Amino acid sequence: MTNAICVQEQYLTGPDGETLPIEQKWELARSWGFDGIELRAQGNGAFAARLPELKRAAAAGIPMPTVCVEMSHFIGAFDEELRRDAREQMRDQLRVMAEIGGRGAMTPASWGMFSRRLPPFEPPRSAEEDRAVLEDALGDLGEEAARLGVTLYLEPLNRYEDHMVNTLAAAVELLQAVGLDSVKIGADTYHMNIEEADPAASLAAAAGYLGHVQASDSNRLEPGAGHVDWPLIGATLRSIGYDGPVAIESRLSGPAGVVLPRVPPFLRRYL
Repeated sequence: MTNAICVQEQYLTGPDGETLPIEQKWELARSWGFDGIELRAQGNGAFAARLPELKRAAAAGIPMPTVCVEMSHFIGAFDEELRRDAREQMRDQLRVMAEIGGRGAMTPASWGMFSRRLPPFEPPRSAEEDRAVLEDALGDLGEEAARLGVTLYLEPLNRYEDHMVNTLAAAVELLQAVGLDSVKIGADTYHMNIEEADPAASLAAAAGYLGHVQASDSNRLEPGAGHVDWPLIGATLRSIGYDGPVAIESRLSGPAGVVLPRVPPFLRRYL
């Protein structure tokens, strides 16, 4: 799936918002011009329970290269039991993606747990403790990903959503310490718009560690609805030889059936 433009499955619903079978989701995604579906993985074993459905879809040729975690806690949680559960959920995601021939699973260090930009400003764990927790989790899950033949993607989030990994450079430094080819960066253009002084230069500097890209505009809306410099982003991805999927993860400026069909032709102009 070289340069495939994928859409996350939460947008692929029936007329009244009802959940569709994966085959109907694919029909809708394809009618909107997308090349594949990025899956969403909830916790509590919900994603593992979808394995029969997803294996059926994979056998039918439905492209599902990646999955993005959708849980209430993550591998960098302050609570040890929550961290342990997040790891188990990520193991499930990696295993399912391997069984359906996917590329891998994407997670942040955490989301919505703590921000140094909001009171009380100082987290209950030191920066050194944060680093140790993340290195341990990424090393453990990275070894599992390598065994399964898939990739774990670490997504840097902006400073208001996570206090641990905000920039591509910070992710590169962490991945260098982990030292596994099965752990890569999942870059999101919305978070880069907030955190990177020069998004194109940051992408180029992280080229050897870049494994996945999620696209949304500067205002978190669909690509083309904000002021991200898409010609520059596209030129940079081409220049570093990135040929993986680009998945749409955004809010929408209008009804999905109206705004999302505009996105594939828009991005293909640059990617």
